[in-house]
Amino acid sequence: MQSLDTEALRAFIIVANSGSFSIAASQLGLTQPAVSKRIAQLETQLGTKILDRVSKKVALNEAGRTLLPKARSALQHLDEAYQAVIELEGNIAGTLSIAFSHHIGLHRLPPFLKQFFASQPQVHLDIEFVDSEQAYNRLREGSSELALITLAPEPQRDMHATALWADPLVFVCSPDHQLHLRDHVSLEELSQLDAILPAANTYTGQIVSTAFANQGLKLGATMTTNYLETIKMMVSIGLGWSVLPRTMTEGLEIIHVPDVYLERSLGIIEHSGRKLSNAANAFKTLLRAQPT
Repeated sequence: MQSLDTEALRAFIIVANSGSFSIAASQLGLTQPAVSKRIAQLETQLGTKILDRVSKKVALNEAGRTLLPKARSALQHLDEAYQAVIELEGNIAGTLSIAFSHHIGLHRLPPFLKQFFASQPQVHLDIEFVDSEQAYNRLREGSSELALITLAPEPQRDMHATALWADPLVFVCSPDHQLHLRDHVSLEELSQLDAILPAANTYTGQIVSTAFANQGLKLGATMTTNYLETIKMMVSIGLGWSVLPRTMTEGLEIIHVPDVYLERSLGIIEHSGRKLSNAANAFKTLLRAQPT
């Protein structure tokens, strides 16, 4: 029986995850026709189609849905075998797959990444920017070895979390908002004004909504988004108040809400059932050793 080509499987997984040949080509450093050729070769080997191509969209058919978890598992085992051989001599090398939340990737990690690149030149970083909530699934399916995210408020199954940074959250508005220069504002008053907030399905959004729910208040947002940079821009032009990390308040005014303190925890998650590679342990050690 002919073995399936591992690079074709890798291309298939990325196309399946992204739903796009062009995105897969960009991630693999290939042309789009080259990715299409790998998928076609895989389908020839299997003797069946695994993707449905309708207009510009790509979707898994029944065969593709059956293949996807097996392909992920096969490549994960091959990667683990390669990593195990490398690490027999204690070498720090190979590929380290990490998922970052957008906020951490932009505001916390650049100096750590620069230092890691300089100190571990044999490690190739495979970086994926994801919403914090999606990172847990990436670790469960083996797509990422580590993730640096806003930690879930409650412990998650099969996951080990290491808190790195306490991230205080503050209420903010633009300097020309009606709450400008108020000594204090109640949550009840805020609940009646236009707000631009983190989406309700995000951990940050849950922290905010819980604060209002604890006082019996229903919080209705005029707009929601997963991206804090977008929220800051919309608040800065006066579209409403919001809640942002204290580190992102430049150009905005902090609204003082008595007896309300909000904070989220930023850190690393890893799958509790998998042994970390030398590269992952080195990166984790670097992060934990630095002053925060």
